Amino acid sequence: MNRTLSLALAALTVAATAIPGVSVAATPDTVRWGPCPEGVAAPRLECSTLEVPLDYRVPDGRRIEIAISRLASEKPAQRRGVLLTNPGGPGGAGLDYPAILAGSGLPQEVLDAYDVIGFDPRGVGRSAPVTCDMTPEQQARGYARYAHTEADVAREVGPARTVAEQCSTSRTAGMLPYTTTPNTARDMDRIRAALGEPKLSYLGHSYGTYLGAVYTTMFPGRGDRIVLDSNLGPGGYDVTAMRMFARGLEDRFPDFAAFAAARPEYGLGTTPEQVTTEFFDLVERLDERPVQGTDGTAFRWTAFQFLYSDATMPLLAATWQALDNDRPLPPPLPLPENLENSLASRHYVVCGDSRWPGTVREYRKNVAIDRVRYPMLGGSTASVNPCAFWPTERVEAPVRIGDRGPSNVLMVQNERDPGTPLAGALELRRAFGKRATMVTADQGGHGVYPFGANTCANDAATAFLTAGQRPSKDLACAAEPSE
Repeated sequence: MNRTLSLALAALTVAATAIPGVSVAATPDTVRWGPCPEGVAAPRLECSTLEVPLDYRVPDGRRIEIAISRLASEKPAQRRGVLLTNPGGPGGAGLDYPAILAGSGLPQEVLDAYDVIGFDPRGVGRSAPVTCDMTPEQQARGYARYAHTEADVAREVGPARTVAEQCSTSRTAGMLPYTTTPNTARDMDRIRAALGEPKLSYLGHSYGTYLGAVYTTMFPGRGDRIVLDSNLGPGGYDVTAMRMFARGLEDRFPDFAAFAAARPEYGLGTTPEQVTTEFFDLVERLDERPVQGTDGTAFRWTAFQFLYSDATMPLLAATWQALDNDRPLPPPLPLPENLENSLASRHYVVCGDSRWPGTVREYRKNVAIDRVRYPMLGGSTASVNPCAFWPTERVEAPVRIGDRGPSNVLMVQNERDPGTPLAGALELRRAFGKRATMVTADQGGHGVYPFGANTCANDAATAFLTAGQRPSKDLACAAEPSE
């Protein structure tokens, strides 16, 4: 497999207590803002650190530092409070995210209304980073090979078990039980308190939707206006969410098939049906004879990654053409600054948040189902991964998302999202009940606000953050013509 390409694909509280809902009082002026670390510099962005307990059940025990940032409102008279943000992951650093949001079109009225706060979640980046001591080859692998047979599933056991063992014996293995979504939510409430804010507003994307859902469940009285964009189901990033990736690609691929069919210069087919047939022909050929080290599994994940945005559809078409004709591949998408830490912290959270199937038989069954139901990616996403061999110790049970608490959640969601499919978002919407209103946009891709092109959905999120106005009921936003 082409190493550069596969590396790019891999990139695809409170008072010290473990009891949800218990929080500390606001203690203002405990954060001292200053210049950001090297590599995080952005105009007007300030940074600091905050100490939190590693284990909230032992408040006087070991402490870790959480790196935080602020893009302060320049209109004090219009300032409402703080807007805490999370870009997704798990494993995604967020220290520079306020600046990224501002540069990506977060409306000025939102920037005026809030100090936009970013942070590297525990275990990530500059917040007590964890490791699994993964080799470059392990980092490049990144995902399970597409399983066509039961023997293919069995072949994933060794690599997955090895990564799990490395995580559990690494120099940061002591953080394994505590690098979880509930503890990150407790860190968020510590940030709120340290900033002297009685409540916080929140904008979370992708995995950040689950983090936000957990926070507002654990601390229902501490949330002000909660916006969740591109939503995981109520179980978070569990085995169901992993298998949902395959459904997401099936939901999204027709958009690309129509795009390619309308551009015969790509040579991928003149109808969406022909483009789809050509996809399966190519992955079969690549499995038989990889091109430039790229096999069928790698190309399946290439398609998944490049369909996160309409803007990268031409890159998918160019990659497809290159593999079809054995020509040099186009440049890959950029990787995280520290890929090993990104992957390791992802494992810590994903495998630690919930229990995964522990027998190869269960994965074989899942693969057999999903390979038929979602043939583009189901043979990979349903297969064995390191979570199958994770240490059994769990400090606490997963947080159950429900309808208890104020009605202050706005969910925004694309109808054809490969990474967080609509089906999972609808499950979270049902779990929230009266607490949430949901806005869906008739468009594809991963991410709505402020990155998407649907004015209806973007305006709904802005109106909620700035004026507290949500649609009176769930809203379906029609497709808008592309420019």
